[in-house]
Amino acid sequence: MMDLTSLVEKIKSAPVYDVAVKTPLQYMESLSHRLDRQIYIKREDRQPVHSFKLRGAYNCMFNLTDDEKSRGIVAASAGNHAQGVALSAKILNISAIIVMPRTTPDIKVSAVKKLGAEVILEGDSFDVAKHQAELISEQQNRRLIPPYDDYDVIAGQGTVGIELLEQMPDLEAILVPVGGGGLIAGIAAYVKSVNPKVKIIAVEAEDSACLAVAMKNGRPVDLEKVGLFADGIAVKRIGEKPFEICEQNIDKIISVTTDEICAAIQDIFNDTRAIAEPAGAVAVAGIKKLVHDGVLPEQKIAVILSGANMNFHTLRHVSERSEFGECTEAVFAATIEEHSGSFHQFCILLDGKVITEFNYRIADPKRANVFVGIRMNNSEVEREALMQLFKEHQIPAIDLSDDVLAKVHLRYMVGGIPPLPFREQIVSFDFPEVPGALLRFLETLSDRWNITLFHYRNHGAAYGRILAGFDVPIEEQESFEQSLQELGYRHTNESDNPAYHLFLNPEV
Repeated sequence: MMDLTSLVEKIKSAPVYDVAVKTPLQYMESLSHRLDRQIYIKREDRQPVHSFKLRGAYNCMFNLTDDEKSRGIVAASAGNHAQGVALSAKILNISAIIVMPRTTPDIKVSAVKKLGAEVILEGDSFDVAKHQAELISEQQNRRLIPPYDDYDVIAGQGTVGIELLEQMPDLEAILVPVGGGGLIAGIAAYVKSVNPKVKIIAVEAEDSACLAVAMKNGRPVDLEKVGLFADGIAVKRIGEKPFEICEQNIDKIISVTTDEICAAIQDIFNDTRAIAEPAGAVAVAGIKKLVHDGVLPEQKIAVILSGANMNFHTLRHVSERSEFGECTEAVFAATIEEHSGSFHQFCILLDGKVITEFNYRIADPKRANVFVGIRMNNSEVEREALMQLFKEHQIPAIDLSDDVLAKVHLRYMVGGIPPLPFREQIVSFDFPEVPGALLRFLETLSDRWNITLFHYRNHGAAYGRILAGFDVPIEEQESFEQSLQELGYRHTNESDNPAYHLFLNPEV
């Protein structure tokens, strides 16, 4: 491990401003008022490539030998590192090949090509792209530019820490998004060397929390699976070098949900009119969570907006889920008697509530199922009160506000109970958005088992979400499960989900 004194000197001497800019530290007025803190957001979205990654990429490539520069470079990235490398290569006149997963949003692929780098699309994940980049490095004798596990990259990212203390010398805490760990390692190394009292807090997406797992095990380890919504920090394994620095220099690690990230994107937009990418909003989600939990006493706090390379179509998903992350919407399923006036009576119970969604479907001649979304001010208290109200009026109801299946799929499919009985298996899939994915799905499963339900919803992310139903006799269950494994897509059997049984189950 490089000693921290040497690393801090590398940070101080990093020539990042040949290509990067000193970004503003902007006061978040609305969020500060709500949380009763002084919150400042570091606008790394204002870099030429709309991400902090430019700092580390340029510092690493600047320090290559003349021979390495003449042989060219190669890098693997899902987007932001790729753009930083491509722009740095253009400035330094170095031949560059960037290997990107085929699932990378078009906005990032196009940006890299416009900067003059050769783009190779390979595989459906960063790990496959990384392997291909390593092969190219060996075959073509090109220098591999890592996204985070390199001291020159870490030093370049650490210049964010220099700017933070110059812009706000009396900062008390800094919240940093974590993927591979290069950014937080650089910031922590510098800030702790200058002012050890400043709290450094790592914030991860809960479905890619590789730093927390490494801390628990005392070393970097692979995550079994990685969520892709916050694709900029969707890393399977924390970098070895960043981990060594983080282990000694960060004060706390927390994780945030997809809904919390979506709500944070909205908060950033409200205060700055900037549209952060999901990874870029993670630190804001983190500070809200800590303050709401009453475990962040510091008053003057900086959060890093690490990037803004958002695929436009992802905004639909962000908009829908932000209210859940903010706990300003709750959804309920209720069963009411089916007779004249019953629907009217149910609506009267909700008088004075702001209805965000209402789905109604007759289930049979005696009953009807209702799916309703309601705007909330004090989520927990109001949800409990409404459930009590339903109980008092003898209306069977379920609070689905925390049920992902209900929020993503079933709210659009209420009432689809088939008239004939059969043994139905409901499975949710994460579907890679690549040519041939749907055909592979159908070839593997539909020729053997009749598809009884199929709902597909994509929000412009690397993976779409599918809910599918199959008619599977009990004697074929084992064979069905084996075929799901052979298919290779991430999946979950949702057949026991209570929302499914209420709205879609044929009840054999």
